[in-house]
Amino acid sequence: MTKDILRIAVPNIISNITVPIMGIAGTIIAGHLNDSITTIGALAIGVSIFNFIYWNCSFIRMGTSGITAQAYGAKDFHTTTLMLARAILVSVVLGVLMLILQRPLGEGALTLMNGGDMVADYFYARIWAVPAGIMLFGLNGWLTGMQNAIIPMVVSITVNIIHVACSIWFAFGFDMGIVGIAYASVVAQWIGVVVTALITWWHYRSCFTAIRWREVIDAKAMKTFFVINRDIIIRTFCIVCTYTFFTAASARMGDATILAVNTILLQLFTLFSYMNDGFAYSAEALTGRFIGARDIVSLRKCIKHCVVWGILTGVIFVAVYIFWWEELLSFFMKEQGSDVERLLAYARQYIGWIIAIPMAAALPFIMDGIMVGATQSRVMRDSMLMATVAYFGLFYAFEPFIGNDALWLAFSSYMFLRGVLQYFLSHRFRDIYRTIEP
Repeated sequence: MTKDILRIAVPNIISNITVPIMGIAGTIIAGHLNDSITTIGALAIGVSIFNFIYWNCSFIRMGTSGITAQAYGAKDFHTTTLMLARAILVSVVLGVLMLILQRPLGEGALTLMNGGDMVADYFYARIWAVPAGIMLFGLNGWLTGMQNAIIPMVVSITVNIIHVACSIWFAFGFDMGIVGIAYASVVAQWIGVVVTALITWWHYRSCFTAIRWREVIDAKAMKTFFVINRDIIIRTFCIVCTYTFFTAASARMGDATILAVNTILLQLFTLFSYMNDGFAYSAEALTGRFIGARDIVSLRKCIKHCVVWGILTGVIFVAVYIFWWEELLSFFMKEQGSDVERLLAYARQYIGWIIAIPMAAALPFIMDGIMVGATQSRVMRDSMLMATVAYFGLFYAFEPFIGNDALWLAFSSYMFLRGVLQYFLSHRFRDIYRTIEP
């Protein structure tokens, strides 16, 4: 079982880890542009806006992954082919819709996030990457369901290398600044779509079956797809609200340094979350596969092993942050100057939260993966709603007294509650086991 988990987790960890590295690289580039603190803040707001868009579309990946994995476990390749077609169809529709609505979306987001001209330039440049980003969600969700972590890894590494290289080239070579980082995303994402589509077709062409258009848009099948995704959309919307609010609340504290510090510290947490998500993808793929194959023994073993790997990852990151947090933070700014001194001084006040969060967040990602593979979307939705209410309640209760610490307290509690609530709402996994027990 450990071998099966690592076979899926390791390539996903490698591909996942390139995502925060791309974000970190963008922050480093922004930190080396003129007026670095202001630029880092503007980039943080711009990235948060796109996180809001992308995360609200990530239901395509999760909804596709769970159903595909169960069909794969049952060796039903006709359904896996239909799921790929549905994922692409929904992705294209959403992507085109985002481009059509870019003006009202942009104006609303800039007003909500208190973004200035620099953020606006970034938004209207990067919006052209959104259709490609959404389509990658659908393709990667299908590949995860098919137990394939190698193709997403190869594509992710390729996309992020291109993104970082183009960011440096556009920002400094063409003196485009933060807009260069945005256009680098456009180039990288569209290359990623083309590469993924070509490799997927070549690798799986023998598994594809003939399908008819009316099967793809079959009312009953689409209803099942969107019922599962409805709960995931609500769950994802809560995630987006908490992360977006985190940046917005940081921006409204009246100190640009707090926004910059919170942004950088959150990047460190993101590094952990993408690492742990590798094991969540294993939980998705294997849970769905064993449910489809009706293998209760392997399902129990899979869940137990994935939880252990999630906790172990949290312990490793706690140790990394305790001993090397200052060195990690120093990468984000120029080696000399008052900016880095000020950032490190502020960071010392809040670094304890980053050290503690990996343990608070060890379970939520694994639990998400298990619930996606089991298509237990209602458990994900309900636990997320309760954790989000606690997040906002804690922030507004304690912010007048402890300021920025209230934001970190709320965020840490929110992460911890997500995992605990899913465990108990699934009746300690008994609801999942009942789906295949005789």
